[in-house]
Amino acid sequence: MVGFVVRLLFLMSLFCGGLSCYKCFIDPGDSVRLCWGHILSEHNIRNIDACFKTLDRIFNNNPNVIMAGKVGRGYDTVLKEIMRSEIMHIVEEFDHHLNNDTVYEVRLKAAADTFITMASGLPRASGCFPPCGFQAHGTVYNCMTCQYDSCEFPLDCPLQEITVEENNRNQMWCHVPFVLPSDIQIVWRYAEIKTMLIDRFKEVTAGTDKLFSIPSARLEHTGTYQCEIFSRERSLVRIYYHLTVVANEEVGHAELQDVFDQALLPAGQFRVLPTLPPFSLLRLPSDVLLTVSLTSLILLLFITIGVLYWWPSKKMDRETEQEQERHRYRFQFA
Repeated sequence: MVGFVVRLLFLMSLFCGGLSCYKCFIDPGDSVRLCWGHILSEHNIRNIDACFKTLDRIFNNNPNVIMAGKVGRGYDTVLKEIMRSEIMHIVEEFDHHLNNDTVYEVRLKAAADTFITMASGLPRASGCFPPCGFQAHGTVYNCMTCQYDSCEFPLDCPLQEITVEENNRNQMWCHVPFVLPSDIQIVWRYAEIKTMLIDRFKEVTAGTDKLFSIPSARLEHTGTYQCEIFSRERSLVRIYYHLTVVANEEVGHAELQDVFDQALLPAGQFRVLPTLPPFSLLRLPSDVLLTVSLTSLILLLFITIGVLYWWPSKKMDRETEQEQERHRYRFQFA
């Protein structure tokens, strides 16, 4: 009797060495009760070891069972209910009763087929969206580990480059392609240099606003902006934007250089300029250019008014001088 118990415990340890959908939801003690009366038809002897091997083949090493168990988050409890409803009534029926291996084969195979059909109808995970972020809705239940597998992406997203002209508006969005919880908190941070090191950033705002806007960019706005999304104090993702603000003088120089480069092209050749998309807004001139143009127009207006005022008076003076000269000649001849 002692030898039988030792052998039974040894077989249970082997059976519990690996995991599967069956082993995730069925207790080892229930498996022993299920296999207690397993009879090898060929030799007409009771063999629990052969029963465990049958369970491994039908459930634990069956890729269809494992694939059916890849459900979305929260549905592992439904898997457990399906598995136990198919197995436990067989356990109660077979407990301390002898049955041939052929009976076990038929009953367990039918239970596995029912589990595959019902589990395959459960919602699947929404999928993993690279390249970053903890994606709870993308996790998949794994019958080989009896737990959910995460998407295994890093929290830090790749650094994105943004260039904006001075005095122009710039917006940065804390957006991710995967589903976020409803209780998220968003923290925006700023670093004066181009970096992704956490300790180099200083907190700017905290709340639920996904948009960070700079109405009029200045040179001192150049740097790295980090957006971090939390849920229940757990970090879900960190997004980085490196902003470069270009001075208006540099933009003007670049435009003049472009004109000069086009002037050096051979005769008859012109650089193909990118076409604007439909309904796009034309870029307005810089503030400096507008100021110079307005000042020139005002100066030209004053000059025109001065000329219009000076020219008639000058003409009248000339006519007066001519009239006096005629009177002088008349006086001399008289």
